[in-house]
Amino acid sequence: MEDQFFTLREVELNNNCPECYSREGLQLTFKQRFIENSLYKAITKETAHSLFCKVCETPIFPVRWTDDIDSVFEYQQRASAPKPTSLKLKPLAWVLLIILVMLLLLGLLFFLGIFNQVQL
Repeated sequence: MEDQFFTLREVELNNNCPECYSREGLQLTFKQRFIENSLYKAITKETAHSLFCKVCETPIFPVRWTDDIDSVFEYQQRASAPKPTSLKLKPLAWVLLIILVMLLLLGLLFFLGIFNQVQL
């Protein structure tokens, strides 16, 4: 299963790009991971970030960040709080859950001898 992320926040920075030294075009993106399959969709606590220069079309990795970019990043990270974790069941999961509960009830009734007492 590949990682799936949704965008929490995109911020345009006015700092100089460490690659092309342009003052425009730096974009900081915060993303949060979610898991989706046929039974449920869940938002996790895991977050990711990326810094990209639109002028030179280069991803800027944290090793190349200047102190100014680092301080702006820390501020923006505090400002963009992740969404709370959640779990949403899909219709297939609800159907399977109802079938499981019904089977457990039937098993319990059979074990207690309710079906033996019924005269047809």
